[in-house]
Amino acid sequence: MKNKLVKILYFDCPMGISGDMFLASLIDLGVDKGLILKELRKLKVDRIDVAVASELRHSISCTSFRVKLHESSLHRTFRDIKRIISGSALSPDVKKLSTKIFRIIAEAEGKVHGISADEVHFHEIGAMDSIIDIVGAAVALEAIGPERVICSPLPLGSGWTNTMHGKLPIPAPATLEILKGAPVAPSPIEFELTTPTGAAIMKAAASFGPMPAMTVERVGYGAGKKDVKERANIVRAVLGSKGALDGPEGERLHVLETNIDDMSPELSGYLIEKLISSGALDAFHTAVQMKKSRPGVLLTVLAKEEDRARLMEMIFRESTSIGVRSYPVERHCLERKVLKVRTPFGTVSVKASYLSGRAVNAQPEYEDCRKLSEKKGVALKVVMDSAKAAALEKLG
Repeated sequence: MKNKLVKILYFDCPMGISGDMFLASLIDLGVDKGLILKELRKLKVDRIDVAVASELRHSISCTSFRVKLHESSLHRTFRDIKRIISGSALSPDVKKLSTKIFRIIAEAEGKVHGISADEVHFHEIGAMDSIIDIVGAAVALEAIGPERVICSPLPLGSGWTNTMHGKLPIPAPATLEILKGAPVAPSPIEFELTTPTGAAIMKAAASFGPMPAMTVERVGYGAGKKDVKERANIVRAVLGSKGALDGPEGERLHVLETNIDDMSPELSGYLIEKLISSGALDAFHTAVQMKKSRPGVLLTVLAKEEDRARLMEMIFRESTSIGVRSYPVERHCLERKVLKVRTPFGTVSVKASYLSGRAVNAQPEYEDCRKLSEKKGVALKVVMDSAKAAALEKLG
């Protein structure tokens, strides 16, 4: 079987990310700026004018992307922007991603200012430059077509910035709201490193973590507006590939665990159910012996990075625990597909697992088999064995 390559796009952001830096790095990577402009002109807005240039940042050759504004005082609501995007001739995928990015910003701004997302007036972030940055980012991503987009933890900067709402601390409140659940990195630089637009693009299009194992094919450098003395103000886009059959990809997750010896079984069972229904990837109890020979349980929860804080809060709120341990882990999963098989008792769904392109396991769905067992008056194990045999025959 041919080893299909999975295309991976990784963003290394040592100085944060903005919309123009994102676009500049992808143009430097090889996306045709003419294609981006052609697609942007499908928007029913006033004149679109951008400048793409080669620049140096600490002797590193990179590309800059700047929007030349012609409507500096025009403000739009999220409702206005949705109308502009949906009424354009852009591709469905570009429309979907662009709207998703703007929705993330609108919901964050709305929460910060106490208004609905549709009524948010996009002052700094919603003028023409951000429309171009966000739609251009969606166009560039569609042109590359990566199966996975990953971003490094984002430094946010510090200090103060002038806005339509007055002087605000950096990071901007909307930026922090957008990046809830995402890893950030410390930075002593006193200006805004990650903008709401840059944060929203990454939140919508990427997962966060270290650079994965892959074969590097191309690298692009996007220049920030400021040429900072301390460090090169750049973002680095790395395009690579990994063989889909090279083995299961690692996924960075978190384990939460706590020892409990003073909680009733009713509460313990309820907590497990609530954790699973609230987004935990797994949750279980293990019998342990605690101090003073007391029997107890070890509660273990597997969570995504963005769910870690919320699930930890749930453990404290719903259990008697007064301390929770947390540490990162890497999970490797086989590729899975669901197929339907015919048995003498009826049709059953079967989960097939694949390693290096070959099926290595087939597990019939319990509920399908249980219903057929009760309907046909046949032992459950007979139905399950029949379904598994049919699946293995179909998988070869």
